[in-house]
Amino acid sequence: MRQIVVIPDLHGRLDLLQAAIREFPGAHFLSLGDAIDRGPRSLGTVDKLLELHDAGRATLLMGNHERMAHEGLRWYRQYVGTHDMGDYRKAMEGYHWWMQAGGDTVRKEVARIAAERGTTATLTLEQFPPNLARYIDLLRKVVYVTEDGEIHDAPPEAASVLVAHASPPVRHPQYPNPETAALWLRPFEGPFPMAQGVVYSVHGHTPVRVPTRLGRHVYLDLGAYETGRLALLPLSVHQVDPVTVLCGRGEPSRAGKYPAAGEALPTQVVMLEDLPLPRSERSQHRR
Repeated sequence: MRQIVVIPDLHGRLDLLQAAIREFPGAHFLSLGDAIDRGPRSLGTVDKLLELHDAGRATLLMGNHERMAHEGLRWYRQYVGTHDMGDYRKAMEGYHWWMQAGGDTVRKEVARIAAERGTTATLTLEQFPPNLARYIDLLRKVVYVTEDGEIHDAPPEAASVLVAHASPPVRHPQYPNPETAALWLRPFEGPFPMAQGVVYSVHGHTPVRVPTRLGRHVYLDLGAYETGRLALLPLSVHQVDPVTVLCGRGEPSRAGKYPAAGEALPTQVVMLEDLPLPRSERSQHRR
């Protein structure tokens, strides 16, 4: 039986992804999406996730940031086939939507990498990074994990854990497609109904101060791109196991603006470097 470890929103923190791999060297990683935007190394993070996927060591889910990145790309691909300027207009609208919501950091990263190599480059629909396009094409939206470590696209007969970026798939006035709703909904819009046999669900998307359980929904996004803290949850179907929290470079105090609600989950804190640890967590500190 393989170990499944859930990784929430990385937002370009390749360093924390690499630390997660070191912490769980034999695990199969289930990425909740939002691996790109905001942080410093979105493309490097994508490359590492693709490497894990190609080695059979990762299942990759879509987050709302990947959804925004996909919008312009999918319409541009359609325009290439139709040469319909209406499609191109939708492609440009999608591109600007993504740029305004965090994609601009990826655009700057592309330019920076090129400058380091002594060349020039920019991120456009016509020059979309091939690795990022391939990553987006591989993404799934909702999966179910059973006790044997198998990952399913539909609710299995056996007991399972539902895993999706933001919420379980539900019908919503703003998002008629349940799998689209699963990319966007916030905890205050729940609790959410789930299929028979689902014991609990796991999500990122909404930053929380500590790994949190709200009813049967678990939220893991600790704002890694700014706080330097990444929560890792080894999945067990019939109980929620302690969460490993990696602490790297960042500003943990920024978590103070995140909501505090629900039940704080047990954690094990792993310091990645010689950084001060909050007093409340020192008793849990381990190397």
